[in-house]
Amino acid sequence: MILGIKRFSSFLLLLLILNSNTVEAQLLGSAKTTAEEPAKTPEDSLGRRTPQGTVNGFIKAIGDQNYLRASQYLVLSKRSYRKTAERIRIVKTFQQLLDQGGNLSPSSIISNKETGRTDDDLATGVDHVGNISTNKTAIQLYVENQSDDSQPALWLFSAETVESIMDADLKGEKTFLDRVLPNVLIQKKLGNVPIGHWLVVVIMTVASYLLSRLLIFVLVFLLQKIWKKAATEKGEAVIEAFSLPVQMYMTVLLFVAFTQRMGISIVVRQRFSIIIITISIVAFLILLWRLTDFVSMFTRSRMNRRGRISAVSAILFLSRTTKVAIVFIGIIAILGIIGVDVTAGLAALGIGGIALALGAQKTIENFVGSVSLIADQPLRVGDYCRVDDIKGTVESIGMRSTMLRTSARTIVTIPNGQLSASKIENFAHRDRFIFNPIFNFRMETTPDQMRYLLVELRSLLYAHPSVLNLNPIVRFTGITNDALKVEITAYIESSTFEISQEVQEDLLLRMMDIIEKSGTSLAYPSQTLYVARNTPPSSEKSAEVSETVKKWKENNELQVPKFDPKRVEELKNSIKYPDDGSFNPDENNAIV
Repeated sequence: MILGIKRFSSFLLLLLILNSNTVEAQLLGSAKTTAEEPAKTPEDSLGRRTPQGTVNGFIKAIGDQNYLRASQYLVLSKRSYRKTAERIRIVKTFQQLLDQGGNLSPSSIISNKETGRTDDDLATGVDHVGNISTNKTAIQLYVENQSDDSQPALWLFSAETVESIMDADLKGEKTFLDRVLPNVLIQKKLGNVPIGHWLVVVIMTVASYLLSRLLIFVLVFLLQKIWKKAATEKGEAVIEAFSLPVQMYMTVLLFVAFTQRMGISIVVRQRFSIIIITISIVAFLILLWRLTDFVSMFTRSRMNRRGRISAVSAILFLSRTTKVAIVFIGIIAILGIIGVDVTAGLAALGIGGIALALGAQKTIENFVGSVSLIADQPLRVGDYCRVDDIKGTVESIGMRSTMLRTSARTIVTIPNGQLSASKIENFAHRDRFIFNPIFNFRMETTPDQMRYLLVELRSLLYAHPSVLNLNPIVRFTGITNDALKVEITAYIESSTFEISQEVQEDLLLRMMDIIEKSGTSLAYPSQTLYVARNTPPSSEKSAEVSETVKKWKENNELQVPKFDPKRVEELKNSIKYPDDGSFNPDENNAIV
């Protein structure tokens, strides 16, 4: 029985593989006509077509004390087979050895296929189904297919196993129960098993449970003393998650160890094997369930602290989906253990799942898209962004769709599947704002006026405290049919879009002052008919500007095409912003 528990994990994997293979075979076989179906293998009256059937039939026969029937599950020599007393003696010896220290694998783990197990290291047609270990005897129990490939399978306990049983020395071998139980509890039987064995099973069940609780209490106490984080909320949650599953599994281990060493009848132990494996599976499923709650709880709390509210709904959905999968897998595993054929149901579920997946394709696509949005975080609630040709502020990110509030105060709902595949431009996380005006000056602008404009406009950008000092560009870039073009490129250092607009407004007003002071003006597009009184350029300002540029040249101070670094340092933050007379909330707060 201990062997069965150790092979529990591999059994689950094998069960799923066998089920998936059977589902595939059923789906492929549904396309064949009934005429093409192979003939069924004739049934064996003793159920010896599979290793599982042989072991179960043997246990049932010795439980019914039908030793002659039980002998038909053994490979016996012709001499032994002819003698009824010899057959009965061999079976009774086998039963006694199993009672004293034998262990058969749970029937749900033994192969139920005519070919037996093919994933072990044994030869084809040979399966290992248990062992016997007493003070004087150590026997490995094998079943072997006695038929050739052209005949239906016939599995029997191998000749090597039977020979080892016949050679076993049983003199002086008594089980613990045989020594301590009174004769009345041994002679009286229930289900062909001494009633004392049933009483001991009940006592051992209670004792194993109480002892496991005591051991868990001691382990938790020691863990709290050794593990520094045991007293924290996370540590307590981890301990609570593991306590019940570990206690259940420890109860099973203690029960198996006690009943085997006390000499409980193999009939009783084999009947309890299904219950034991079921409890082990339930303990494992409870552990997965509690770990899912633990991970979900702490992930949601972390997302709440970080303000990622949209991620909480995704975590809840994933947690619930995981729990549904745990229940589904648990039901399949338990049904397989108790002997229910779940392949037909799996085939139906497989077909239904395909149909459901096709029908819910968009829903699944939107869910995957929402997970991608939460993981990559291209946008968050409150961000101002552009999705394709739609601009707006993100109002919410749900499991199916994301809502944007546009400047017209309308709500645009975008499915997350479409959103995750779209080009998203997020304006909320800019570290600077570009300032890129293009001025077209009148054709009458003189070269000295242009030099003046280039110097003063760049000086303004160097001097302004809200312009990022990364060599702002002010260049005379071309002469068109109707204007002289000057292009400006700089970056405004600001935390919000509104503040950047204020700085841009201030820069443009100051640039208008520089343009007006230079004596020239902005040009009008030639395709526009402008009817107004023509005001000729100011000759006085033009002469004044020419004189200024002349002095710059004489003193080698003309800052074109590059600025002198010393001059740049002199200009830095030399402009007062906001200007005198402007409302300054910082100064008002300081006064208050």
